[in-house]
Amino acid sequence: MNSVAATPHAHSAGAPLPFTRLRAAVDDLYPRLLEAILEQRITPASRFTEDSLKQWFGASRADVRRVLTQLAHEHIVVLRANHRPRIAAPDSEQTRQALHARRLAEGALVRLACQRPQPDGIKRLRVLIERERLAVEQDRRGAAIRLSGEFHLQLAGMAGNAPLAHFLSSLVPLTSLAIARCEGSTRSCCAWQEHLAMVEAVESGRVAEAMMLMNQHLDQLEQALLGTTLQYCVVS
Repeated sequence: MNSVAATPHAHSAGAPLPFTRLRAAVDDLYPRLLEAILEQRITPASRFTEDSLKQWFGASRADVRRVLTQLAHEHIVVLRANHRPRIAAPDSEQTRQALHARRLAEGALVRLACQRPQPDGIKRLRVLIERERLAVEQDRRGAAIRLSGEFHLQLAGMAGNAPLAHFLSSLVPLTSLAIARCEGSTRSCCAWQEHLAMVEAVESGRVAEAMMLMNQHLDQLEQALLGTTLQYCVVS
């Protein structure tokens, strides 16, 4: 399997964070902030506020607050009244439970997607896989993790079961955060190849193969994140 994690660049509590001050569209703020977290430019030890994020990303305070709220719903950020926002630090049991829930949900979702493969949906998945491949080749760790998670969510969207897809959307970001905390090299990552194999199985309606590939993918992810010997981290 694959690894997108690079050696973390943790910052001390009072250290400034290395952001370029580029003004981004509102729609870009969520992925930009999430990638900064996944790249560990913002870590659980980092001290930041709505005002500092507003300055770093060139966004309005309302937009920053909206994105932080979304990340809090996804268990990426912890928000408490009268406290600074902070990055979550999921423990092994939280990660294990999320992975087990994902296995149950994604087995059903990939089976449903095989029963109704949509040409437009397949095309979007292939575009995502290509973007993920490029991110891996360019060693853009945060982007690779985020795009890999987006693949699973878009595949879930093809299943035609909105409640189940919504449930998955609450699990993928937490898994991504766990992956980001592993050490390794983005260039050794091969998840995009596994994703491509899944898409080909779904497109052809090969239900048993698609479910087997998904189960193998998640099994190896669990071994990578929770096994006694962590030799690689799988993007998912």
